[in-house]
Amino acid sequence: MHLDDQANQEPVPPRRMRRLASRFRRSKDGTAAIEFGLLAFPFFLLIFATIEAFIAFAGEQLLENAVDTLSRQIRTGQITVGLGRATDLTEAQFRAKFCGEISLMIKCVAEEDPDDQKLYLDVREFASFAAIPNYIPKTNNDQFSDLDPSDFGYDPGGPKSINIVRAYYRWEVMTDLVRPFITNIRKDGEMPRDYLMVATAAFRNENYP
Repeated sequence: MHLDDQANQEPVPPRRMRRLASRFRRSKDGTAAIEFGLLAFPFFLLIFATIEAFIAFAGEQLLENAVDTLSRQIRTGQITVGLGRATDLTEAQFRAKFCGEISLMIKCVAEEDPDDQKLYLDVREFASFAAIPNYIPKTNNDQFSDLDPSDFGYDPGGPKSINIVRAYYRWEVMTDLVRPFITNIRKDGEMPRDYLMVATAAFRNENYP
């Protein structure tokens, strides 16, 4: 092509240039949608995981508060067992009272199916503080072995007795992102899905009348 031919070519009309530029700008919208699609899922997964972890730890604090509250009532004689008083509570009544303390965030019923139990309570008298167990009873020594409640009971002592109140709650973790980091027990050979909440109080009862 000669230089004269290039010089004689008609310039591209401004309207056509604007149309091409408009198409180019619209093509960026597709890129933004793709980027959002790639980032939205991990972003919302992280948000849900953070919320679930917060709720789980808040629930554990609620469990600890319930143990502290009922332990104080046992220590001061507001809850007794087998003394023939109006303050005597059966195991079922004590459990119902405990459920009332945690019902704000934690599902709890007075009676549970033993094969699908969530809440475990252990309220007992001991001869000395040294005799109180300082470990979580497990079915075996595996890292994620299940809770062993076979020794749990409900038999607190009277005035000046040494007692322990222990509460365990099996909190199911729903978010896959959080599960590997906070689950600590499995059930019946399953993959670890539960976070075992633990709250304990050891004390000597007051010499109440």
